[in-house]
Amino acid sequence: MTTSATATPVLPLATEEADALVAAARRAADEQGVRIAVTVLDAGGHLLAFRRDDRAVLIAGETSTRKAFTALQLDAPTADLVDAVRPDGLFHTLPTALDRPLLFIAGGVPLHRDGRLVGAIGVGGGAPEQDHGIALTAIKDVLGC
Repeated sequence: MTTSATATPVLPLATEEADALVAAARRAADEQGVRIAVTVLDAGGHLLAFRRDDRAVLIAGETSTRKAFTALQLDAPTADLVDAVRPDGLFHTLPTALDRPLLFIAGGVPLHRDGRLVGAIGVGGGAPEQDHGIALTAIKDVLGC
């Protein structure tokens, strides 16, 4: 016996949305006087948009990308994962067990549409709490959630 489940298609994250997320994150960072890098990935982990402010620390580009990748792969904000990788945490060996660019610092947030994962945003350059807040502001401004 076979059953047929009808899946409702969900639009993928569009390049225009990725660009809008970068612009919204930069506006939020400017309001705080923070120089950042922003990375937006699609659901497959492919780069849709990236921007590093001229005066952002150079490592911000790498951290924003790794935060986005981590949020995407684990479908969770990186801010929620920090305790899990501490020495007594559930996933304490995960950062070194995989040959993947994971980073467990606040600033990466998965992006959902109709309950489905469509991508992730990563922000680097500020304090972790600032990066996380900037990412959430961009998501709210562009995707309304």
